[in-house]
Amino acid sequence: MALERIYTIPLRREFMKAPNYRKTKRSVSAVREFLQKHMKCEEVKIGKYLNLELWKHGRKNPPPKIQVKAIKDKVKIKDKEIEIVKAELLNAPIEFQKETKKEKTPVIQAETKDDKLELEKKEVLMHEEKKETKMQMQEETKTKDFLKHEKESTQQVQEKMRSQEIITSPQKPRHEHHDSKGKKK
Repeated sequence: MALERIYTIPLRREFMKAPNYRKTKRSVSAVREFLQKHMKCEEVKIGKYLNLELWKHGRKNPPPKIQVKAIKDKVKIKDKEIEIVKAELLNAPIEFQKETKKEKTPVIQAETKDDKLELEKKEVLMHEEKKETKMQMQEETKTKDFLKHEKESTQQVQEKMRSQEIITSPQKPRHEHHDSKGKKK
């Protein structure tokens, strides 16, 4: 049974003890220490979104406090059960591990040599069909990508932008707004 708790971890007092260039690193270690103390466990794994939130504003400016969802669970590693705390940002999206399903080819044992040859031919044909479908899918994606990223001339792009009123007309820079005598217009 997993133990699940939500904590608001104050980080400001901890990262103020560190120099500016180490503040976020110190706040990460403060999260670890806090969870080790409160969840009574040595192994603490910090989740992807929690890490991104801590490092969001760089190494010099971590958040002053952060809400964390901590889950204590037992994991079996090499015939040992180890308790691990997994910490993640409170409202982080849940990621599920994708299970890949492999197609199982029916294994039929042939009794005669002719049956064996027929089975081998069928297997070869199946593999070739799979390769062909993969090749067709790759070609389709390549053509779609090519059409999507087809280059347009700069004049066409400018005309589009003018029609969308992003650029009003071809404009000269301010330093070129002079008449022929050198006076500003």
